[in-house]
Amino acid sequence: MPDQKALISWSFPEYTIPDRKKSWYVWAAIIFIALLLYAVLTANFLFGLIIIMITIIMFIYHQRESSLIQFAVTPRGIGLGARFYEFNELKKFWLVYDPPAVKNLYLDFKSSIKPTLVVPLQNQNPVRVRKILKEYLEEDLNKEGEGALEALERVLKL
Repeated sequence: MPDQKALISWSFPEYTIPDRKKSWYVWAAIIFIALLLYAVLTANFLFGLIIIMITIIMFIYHQRESSLIQFAVTPRGIGLGARFYEFNELKKFWLVYDPPAVKNLYLDFKSSIKPTLVVPLQNQNPVRVRKILKEYLEEDLNKEGEGALEALERVLKL
């Protein structure tokens, strides 16, 4: 991140593992076995391989330690970990604040090939974050909630 004084900064975990009950793991195992059985019965071995790979990747992903990512807003742009994005690369922002389930800042790029950045607000005051960002970026007031995929991940505890 360039040597500039941060207007606001905080850190958040790279990812959070949702609290899952034993029943979640039982249902996940039942679904895994059912999908694998379907793949074998229909002789769709590629689908079976994909199911096994997804399961292994999820297991490995949840076994590693989550690191903290530093986020900062400076007069030139935003820093996210080791990356720095100048404001001229960003198109707009919006906040979704519905505690305790959702407390996120969304940053949209001008480039359509870059995905929207989702930054957990943690314990930050959303009014203060909004006030600072409005000085540099346009706020999208049409966005009111989290994306469908994010909501599905949260509900299914993936």
